[in-house]
Amino acid sequence: MITPAAASLESEKLCRLAPVIPVLVIDDVAHAAPLAQALVKGGLPVLEVTLRTTCALEAIAEMAKVEGGVVGAGTLLTPDDVKKAVDAGAKFGVSPGATDKLLDACEEADLPLLPGAASASEAMALLERGYTVQKFFPAEASGGAKALKAIGAPLPQVRFCPTGGISMGNIADYLGLSNVLCCGGSWVAPKDKMLSGDWDAITTLAAEAAALPRS
Repeated sequence: MITPAAASLESEKLCRLAPVIPVLVIDDVAHAAPLAQALVKGGLPVLEVTLRTTCALEAIAEMAKVEGGVVGAGTLLTPDDVKKAVDAGAKFGVSPGATDKLLDACEEADLPLLPGAASASEAMALLERGYTVQKFFPAEASGGAKALKAIGAPLPQVRFCPTGGISMGNIADYLGLSNVLCCGGSWVAPKDKMLSGDWDAITTLAAEAAALPRS
């Protein structure tokens, strides 16, 4: 069983591996392995597969076999999601928000969780439980980098991975904040590139993201 403090420590280690965690929506399990290989080759080893498609769990299982990658499950909502994700080989979890049932399930399953918060109150509730590394979601819709900077002033002990609406056009605003460890984004794996099998293009996008400076 993992404690919230230990979960946050593991999450921080993962967040420090690269400036960007790809947020992946996979519709075809055949894309899983080559996509993971392309992203890892480009310098983005931490991969979040969202549980929004019917083949997501199969995709996690395939990506878990790729050398150099660390695969996690995103959009965890229920204890059942947690069990299925762990069984598929997920090494970490990400949630859009947080409930006691979800937090309990992740802790009992020994799964490090990056729990979501969109306000100071939500961040405080997670901090009270022991989570010092959190996901800020939906980032742009919740006020963007300015809002996250403002939240950081009274809560300097919390570090974030903002996700939602982040692109190469605005990521520098987030990575320049002292309370941001990394960002989550889907632009590094465009659907059209996956459908056409242009893995070299995805590797190039990953390399550009991996080279971004952080504060």
